[in-house]
Amino acid sequence: MDEHKHIAVVGAGYWGKNLVRNYYELGVLQSICDSSASALSEYKNKYPDIEVSDNYEVLLKQSNITGVVLSVPAEMHYKFAKQALLAGKHVFVEKPLALKLPQAEELVRLAESHKCILMVGHLMQYHPAFRELKRFVELGELGKIYYIYSNRLSLGKIRREENSLWSFAPHDISMILGLCREEPSGVTAEGGNYLQKSIADVTITHMEFPGGIKAHIFVSWLHPFKEQKLVVVGEKQMAVFSDTEDWDKKLLVYSHSINWNNGVPTPYKAEPKLIAVEQSEPLRNECRHFLDCIASGKKPLTDGQEGVRVLKVLARAQECII
Repeated sequence: MDEHKHIAVVGAGYWGKNLVRNYYELGVLQSICDSSASALSEYKNKYPDIEVSDNYEVLLKQSNITGVVLSVPAEMHYKFAKQALLAGKHVFVEKPLALKLPQAEELVRLAESHKCILMVGHLMQYHPAFRELKRFVELGELGKIYYIYSNRLSLGKIRREENSLWSFAPHDISMILGLCREEPSGVTAEGGNYLQKSIADVTITHMEFPGGIKAHIFVSWLHPFKEQKLVVVGEKQMAVFSDTEDWDKKLLVYSHSINWNNGVPTPYKAEPKLIAVEQSEPLRNECRHFLDCIASGKKPLTDGQEGVRVLKVLARAQECII
């Protein structure tokens, strides 16, 4: 038995395959668990040295597996995470942590009582460009933050079990909460259902923070082109994180200024400054962070509590859409 292999990836489909690849390349993948026999057969051919299983309960009884990575449908997050924590496993669960706030809070309590790591897959927190943007904000390089907006737009992937708010917006909510470092005092939202009667294809969420920052999040899977953009407007400078751009254009800072001439505000536009960022895969950074937290016992950047804070915003926004 290889003592370094201690991670099981549960749910190895659309997104799970990326987690399988990363944990395998990191040399820690012990087992792949999925309900699809054909998928398991393909994985066994591709990774002959890795165990495959369709029985989650049996997998949780294996003492050599210390970390469970969940990439199952969102409605299964709570059940599967709870089972793993009760079995004494460290848990990484893709966003959202759960679909109901009391369930997420229960998972946090279980992780604490069983002394297990609970980490949520808010991937953008591990993106080098966002980490650099966050550093700029914390150092005061942008000055006082006025407002933030985020667009996450594309054509597909269209879900049947969750709306665009729950599918796309957790990433943006997580980033905005990370930049503001406080919970919003007000949340409102509106949505449009076009393809399916009860599922919003487009949503706009507005957030107000006690410190005065305002933010909005526009998400859609019914859009003619792909755009993933976060804009932070500050008193001194403005920053734009565009994940769909090439690495040398992912983070731009604008030193625009507004001068008052005879009582008239006059904008002075500056050329954008390209900010160099480390070229590393966000998912690989996220996977490494989970492994580091297991090894050291330190609290993850996107721990269960952070997952709960994101879920609170989602729940408040969803109330407005219904």
